[in-house]
Amino acid sequence: MTLRCFERVLVALATAVVLTLLLARAAHARRCSDVDERLAETLARHGFTGAIESTLEERLGRRLDRKLARLGRELFYDSILGLNDDNSCAGCHSPTAGFADTQSISIGIESNGVVGPRRAGPRNQRRAPTVMNTAFYPTLMWNSRFFAASGDPFDNRLGFSFTSPEGMSLSSLPHLLVAQAFIPPTEITEMTGYEAPSSHDLVREEVAARVNAVEAYRRRFARSFRAVKRGGDITYEMIATAIAEFEMSLTFADAPIDRFARGRRSAMTLEQKRGALLFFGEAGCVGCHAVSGASNEMFSDFKQHAIGVPQIVPTDDPALSNVVFDGPNADEDFGLEQVTGDPADRYKFRTSPLRNVALQPTFFHNGSFTSLEGAIRHHLDVRASALAYTNDHLAPDLQGEMGPLAPVLDAVDPLLKRPIRLTEREIRWLVAFVGEALLDPRATPERLSALIPDELPSGRELHDFE
Repeated sequence: MTLRCFERVLVALATAVVLTLLLARAAHARRCSDVDERLAETLARHGFTGAIESTLEERLGRRLDRKLARLGRELFYDSILGLNDDNSCAGCHSPTAGFADTQSISIGIESNGVVGPRRAGPRNQRRAPTVMNTAFYPTLMWNSRFFAASGDPFDNRLGFSFTSPEGMSLSSLPHLLVAQAFIPPTEITEMTGYEAPSSHDLVREEVAARVNAVEAYRRRFARSFRAVKRGGDITYEMIATAIAEFEMSLTFADAPIDRFARGRRSAMTLEQKRGALLFFGEAGCVGCHAVSGASNEMFSDFKQHAIGVPQIVPTDDPALSNVVFDGPNADEDFGLEQVTGDPADRYKFRTSPLRNVALQPTFFHNGSFTSLEGAIRHHLDVRASALAYTNDHLAPDLQGEMGPLAPVLDAVDPLLKRPIRLTEREIRWLVAFVGEALLDPRATPERLSALIPDELPSGRELHDFE
């Protein structure tokens, strides 16, 4: 072959390679465009706007009060609110875990003061969920025992319902979060301890008196409340209002899926988009992790479902638990039945909202799963997952004998009775969507940890955040 012929062959080969690359790129672009169109249509059909965060102040009817939120932040981290003097809101809702629990099952009073993997002490019954984005939640707690009767946490016209003794007595408060902030200091195993006053009102009066006795707190409250500025007392309602304002400031709902919905098609990767189509389609996730109506685009229907989660309990040593579990052998959690008294509600728990869920170290009401992929796979084949489950990956005090599984599986919601068949590649897409496309990039552990105060107005020590 002559040199000229060889050069022609090289040019032809190079041209063919370039043409192949261009054709592949064009085909990829067509596929991306098709996926984009399908996903945009799907989101529109479900009423997902990606703009829920921007509605916060409009629905509050005012601007978020950053000064009040800073005061609420200090209270959130301060054990002065706990009559047992050893726990704060942040003890179970840590910025290092997306303001959720660092534990599979919460450790409240009598802890070692550590917030993180090395936290130790007697367990409660469930994992503490995140407080981020809770301004939009119409129900609170794993068994939804606190809720806005209107279905709208911003609307108190039909009242806010709580378990006894509060009942509907907190309905005059302007938002469900303000009402809910009345509860944690009254919870024996969370903050109050066993030497509590005889009523919730007396607990709150004592907490308010403690805060009143701190001059640094009085100065801060005086900046936000005229009554205190004029020399009046700090009331518990003021404390609850400040804490709720801080929690409202923890609104992180501008994830890649939101930016895509607002028209920025490059906000999500192709893998995430395909996972989203599975989520809203074949995988059926949106059936419970809803985005329309009262869900406020939080990826939860805020209803209760039994999903076959294995029953985790602390070991037999009574010192390792602050709660007596349900069932004849005290090794079960009856969930919603504890509220309604109806056996048909046994093992039902509120659908977990999925925004920023990747920040959590554990999943489900009892933290029985410690990976997002594992939690997703459980949904796809509940029976097989539950039967194969072992608790040897949990903390040592949670590795004992588990509660009965057969009744849990018998109660599984019809939506999950039949396995959902996905390929391994499709499961990767689904994990990418839930773990990455629902994560607000502002909500990193590093940035959230910057919200830990350097010191507290009370002079008390902060917890040791790992």
